[in-house]
Amino acid sequence: MIFLSILLVVVGLIMIFKTSLFWKISEKWTSADGTEPSDLYIFNTRFGGIMVSIAGSLGIVATYI
Repeated sequence: MIFLSILLVVVGLIMIFKTSLFWKISEKWTSADGTEPSDLYIFNTRFGGIMVSIAGSLGIVATYI
């Protein structure tokens, strides 16, 4: 459980701070021009990263309670 929680926090932080790297890994091949992610994609990825980080943090807390 703790490993999965830490993994969620790490993935969430990548989604928040390295949005373009996350886009290159997951979505670049689906883009017609393949130059950069849209503003909406950046917003949605960062929001998702926040949610994933919160879930991972709660998992860490729940492990020790």
